[in-house]
Amino acid sequence: MNDNTPVSSLRRFPAEWERHDCVLLAWPHEDTDWNYILDDARRCIGEIVRVISQEECVILVGPADLCLPSIREQGFDSRRVRFVDMETNDTWARDFGALTVEVDGSLCLLDFKFNGWGLKFAADRDNLITSKLDGLGMFACDVENRLNFVLEGGSVESDGDGTLLTTAECLLSPNRNGEWGREEISDYLSRAFGFTHQLFLHHGALLGDDTDSHIDTLARLAPSDTILYCGAGEPDNPNHDELVKMQEELTTLRTPGGMPYNLIELPLPDTIEMDGEILPATYANFLITPTRILLPVYGQAQKDFLASQVVKVAFPDHEVVPIDCVPLIRQHGSLHCVTMQFPAGTVAGIENNEWTDTTTLD
Repeated sequence: MNDNTPVSSLRRFPAEWERHDCVLLAWPHEDTDWNYILDDARRCIGEIVRVISQEECVILVGPADLCLPSIREQGFDSRRVRFVDMETNDTWARDFGALTVEVDGSLCLLDFKFNGWGLKFAADRDNLITSKLDGLGMFACDVENRLNFVLEGGSVESDGDGTLLTTAECLLSPNRNGEWGREEISDYLSRAFGFTHQLFLHHGALLGDDTDSHIDTLARLAPSDTILYCGAGEPDNPNHDELVKMQEELTTLRTPGGMPYNLIELPLPDTIEMDGEILPATYANFLITPTRILLPVYGQAQKDFLASQVVKVAFPDHEVVPIDCVPLIRQHGSLHCVTMQFPAGTVAGIENNEWTDTTTLD
């Protein structure tokens, strides 16, 4: 496979903290793995939608017959929340949602292939969501077909200024783009996103993580050459040794100007184990909106509070909003994983942070 993107194209992958039009989520329903904890999952995702819709718009997708009655029970404000009827496999919008780039000054959505994190889970319905939304006229910009390349949004972090932070474990996975080597993938990412500075971590993993070490569970880029990262916790934590190696590797990374990054350590949640499984709880899996940080918390009062204070150091002008994500971690994901932001100018039908047509929840 070759990428024919002209080298001359000026591309930029916006940072998550830049202005949004809306955030995409998928609603849990009976025909998903959430079935056994469906009420808990809906309460959690409902709270995420409520907090987001206090400042910007939301797109909710799912099959109407299985989702719309419970969505209406939530009492969302239809001026900010729009429902779109379509089949879904699951709720991980971060990984099936389109990624936005600026191309020669104009916005464009990139529709990559989603194959269930390296063929682990069914993804046939979720992989069609971007093209279906485009067919319904939901987007105000072009959609670029990138379905010849497997890429999930949770695997890439951008500072909005040409830097990529990712993990080799995920991007070099043989069940994603197995015929590609590191050099080919780096070249592809440079052409697709305009990355001029690529940082691949080779260490760092959380037990129970199905994604092959998505970067958004481990380390996040922030303004002013800052990286927030998962601390290693106590020596008896089963994730400790691998996270120590990751921290050591982070200290070797350099900015485009050759300076060390400002590293800020997040606490590691106490081990959460259910039904004999260790779950991949992490405070790094937060969503950044223009004015807020939606922070996943896990019913661990001291560590939850410490995480909120640490995040505030990196984002001093943002309000930190904790949201209980224990239901999400039971399906091996968290808050960032269920959301995908669309930057301002990408979505049709939005004016002054409200939908112009407010009938979809009636």
